[in-house]
Amino acid sequence: MSNKILSWYFSDDTRRLRFGDDREIALGVEHTVKGYPEPCKHGLHGSESILDALLFAPGPILWRVELSGRIKRGDDKIAATRRRYVSGGIDVSDTLRRFACDQALSVARLWDMPAIVREYLETTDESKRAAAEDAAYAAAGDAAYAAAWDAAGAAAWGAARAAAGAAAWGAARAAASAAAWGAAGDAAYAAAGDAAYAAAGDAAYAAACGAARAAAEKRLLDLLKERHGIE
Repeated sequence: MSNKILSWYFSDDTRRLRFGDDREIALGVEHTVKGYPEPCKHGLHGSESILDALLFAPGPILWRVELSGRIKRGDDKIAATRRRYVSGGIDVSDTLRRFACDQALSVARLWDMPAIVREYLETTDESKRAAAEDAAYAAAGDAAYAAAWDAAGAAAWGAARAAAGAAAWGAARAAASAAAWGAAGDAAYAAAGDAAYAAAGDAAYAAACGAARAAAEKRLLDLLKERHGIE
């Protein structure tokens, strides 16, 4: 009997397989493919981490899936010859947008956030979205690139600007990545300045990144359980 791996998977709102396959995705359905799976090349995919699944999300429909049959693991996804859709099938756009906004707010300390940006992030009032996006770019865009990728640079404004974007899953993806990087940079530099950062090196940066990622993942999982009963 083959192993079954519970994973996360996003589809677009057509609820059909992509890349010319076009089979319908629905609860209880199991799709199969022939041959030997290879992540990003062949097979039916899923990710054990919800944040990894977001990296590949073509849309906001979230599924819990069981992967089985022949299985090949990659760094951030798993390819398999069988995928069964066991729960979910829910449009989580609003939850992803809330998550993106929370992540952007988590790095608000790293830049001079305009009031309209903070107001949008706190309320997700769609009437303020365009103004918030423009204000985030105008306030920090040039400075972010000039900051040579320091912790107060692209991560902070990128998270906020992404959260104000129209595509919720894209905003969540960008904000999770940016907030994790910003928190890691902030933690490393705050330890004791450049000397401490140089001494701690990759280990300190990796630890800070890992902690920020774990916090972001927990926040998203908590939101999904609270709002949709998905876990």
